[in-house]
Amino acid sequence: MLSEMGANVIKIEPPEGDYANRLGLPLDAPAEQIAPLYSIVNRGKTIERVDLKSESGKARLLSLIDTSDAIVEGFRPGVMERLGLGYASLSARKPSLVYCAISGYGSRGVWSQRAGHDINYLAMSGVLDQVGERGRPPAISNWQIADLAGGAMAAAMRICAALVQSKTTGRGAFIDVSMTHEVARLNIIAQHGLALGQSKPRGEDWLTGGWPCYGVYATSDQRFLAVGALEEKFWHVLCDAISKPYLKALGQSEGIAAMRVRKELADHFSTQPLAHWSEFFAPLDCCVTPVLTLAEAKSHPLFESTEL
Repeated sequence: MLSEMGANVIKIEPPEGDYANRLGLPLDAPAEQIAPLYSIVNRGKTIERVDLKSESGKARLLSLIDTSDAIVEGFRPGVMERLGLGYASLSARKPSLVYCAISGYGSRGVWSQRAGHDINYLAMSGVLDQVGERGRPPAISNWQIADLAGGAMAAAMRICAALVQSKTTGRGAFIDVSMTHEVARLNIIAQHGLALGQSKPRGEDWLTGGWPCYGVYATSDQRFLAVGALEEKFWHVLCDAISKPYLKALGQSEGIAAMRVRKELADHFSTQPLAHWSEFFAPLDCCVTPVLTLAEAKSHPLFESTEL
């Protein structure tokens, strides 16, 4: 993200390299083959292998610090301090340095040393409990919400803000990014309901199945339509388009009324295949789109001029 905004990014790997460069490859893949995941997440970076446990490795990192604006590390809290490379020592060497530490549960507190992955951070933040269908277990996405939104995106944004401070005042900053805390802050719809004493289980909140104007509906060929007609103007266009104007007052209905509307929409959309509905809704301004596979998205005209 930072390199795409124009930063010169140097990634420090251990002497043996990053294990992710083989992640997901077949066991019999050629030794020189690099995993696509590694290429994707490291695009735009210069790779250097350094042994931070050696004096020469530490010296190399310090020389890079001297010519850098920011450092990002993802060790468990305390590891960089034990190496003599924590924020206190590095900022003493270079006061303008922006130091960003990304961890699962933050640099302080009883959970700071716990291991985790995206699924754990979502679980502990209350987000995972909200994702999925009514009456079914939580759903797991292969889009890493906590890692990417709570970790990478939060870090990139806060680093940019800290760099403004550093360039203006000469004073750097320590940025403590906890993926669990960051993604919890982004869970705004659920927080809204909780604040009003109206917290609802997954599948029953506004956006997870509670409102019929927002949801996923199956087509006759077992594909799906994404209906996002939240605003009244979009919902009215949708109702008129499918000849159901009597549903106009029920887009944000809840409970039994919502279930009735949702069933009526489900029955209607199940009469035709996805291709039909894609063409039908293409000229209409009502926020209804096909649910594309990744392969379909990559070849869609929407991405003709932008890399996906």
